[in-house]
Amino acid sequence: MKILKNILILGLFSLAVISCEIEDATNLNGPTTDSASEDLSRAELIQTMAGALADMRGRLGTQIDANSVAGREYWRFQSSDPRWTADLLTGTLDNNTFYTTGPFGARYSTVKDINLILTGLENSSADFSDAEKAATRGFANTIKAHELLMVLNQQFQNGIRLDVSDPDNLGPFVTYDEGLTAVFNMLTAAVTDLANGGTAFPFPVPAGFDGLKADASADITPADFATFTNGLAARVEAYRGNYASANTLLGNSFMDMAGSLDTGAYFTFSLTGADIANPLFFAQNSTVANARIVHPSFLADAETGDTRLGKATLRDASLTSDGLTGTHDVFIYTSNVAPVGIMRNEELILLSAEANHISDPAAAVAAIDVIRLAAGLGDYASTGLGTSPAELVTEILRQRRYSLYAEGGHRWIDLRRFNRLSDLEPLDRAGDATFEQFPTPANENR
Repeated sequence: MKILKNILILGLFSLAVISCEIEDATNLNGPTTDSASEDLSRAELIQTMAGALADMRGRLGTQIDANSVAGREYWRFQSSDPRWTADLLTGTLDNNTFYTTGPFGARYSTVKDINLILTGLENSSADFSDAEKAATRGFANTIKAHELLMVLNQQFQNGIRLDVSDPDNLGPFVTYDEGLTAVFNMLTAAVTDLANGGTAFPFPVPAGFDGLKADASADITPADFATFTNGLAARVEAYRGNYASANTLLGNSFMDMAGSLDTGAYFTFSLTGADIANPLFFAQNSTVANARIVHPSFLADAETGDTRLGKATLRDASLTSDGLTGTHDVFIYTSNVAPVGIMRNEELILLSAEANHISDPAAAVAAIDVIRLAAGLGDYASTGLGTSPAELVTEILRQRRYSLYAEGGHRWIDLRRFNRLSDLEPLDRAGDATFEQFPTPANENR
């Protein structure tokens, strides 16, 4: 229980971190947990929400790296820490080290911040309108659901805690399926709140969500943000195999078959004030001190002409570490302030293909073709594959592998949920192994 209890202390620090967008706020030391939860003021809402959104990026690089290495998307070389090429490739995982405890603690730190906001909003004597309260609840619960889903994606059948409001009396661990159900219900409630949330949020929404706006010249509205909430809910329903529900949710999301594949919600970074740089950026031709090296299979398995191979850049010289040699760098994030996708239109289109692959193969093929043609490939018919569910799943997983490469460890999660982790074989070295979940942190007494 120690990690989650300590999050209360970490949360106090996070709430004091004021982003460059609100650094002129009146309380430069940030709100305390008592003031935020007992009677949330407008200024405290702005500061506390900024803290929660800052915490969302905590250990983001560690979590994406760990998931991506598990799914053999790339290798993470770090000469000062050989666990990247030992533990994470052999499957001999430590329940008390950075790749386990770091992401777990960071995600729950955000959950703690959100719980403070929701409690404070309920107790607030400030002049928040009913619409402002609904908009805040909808936004907050969407963020909370996202973070809990991130924990579930790593913990899988270990389950997660849902009730962490009292650090001295934490709720029980629930199963993976129970966790997904709770996350889905949270998102459903958030959509209802956002629908009752009027036309504006009572706090600044980061620029990373601007792509959701129906009117690019206006501020983002609760209705705009609800398209992201519905997209997340569709992801959860796909994970649960509830494809009819996923289709309905996608129809209410920001999915656009004719739109830019990059439209969506993003984490943003800067080098100003107390902000942070993108932790997933490494310069090309980095040394073994710190490098992300494309797994050779990403190149070998690609179709000729796939423009998504541009995510892998040829190094001036190959790089070797711990018996692993690669020739290409991962180079999706081309600067230390490049945004990182939370969810993009490209994923939603592929979720549509998945949601239709059993009930409406023609619709699934149409969605697949949007992605294939955008990548410079021929249409699905040119592959020679049929339209049986099994064949369509194989193609959908292939397109997800290349479209979502190095964005969140999607390949590992996808292969696991389709019981195809064996697709990662043959493995790189004798003694290497796959695994399906990270261990529960050692201090989380169950």
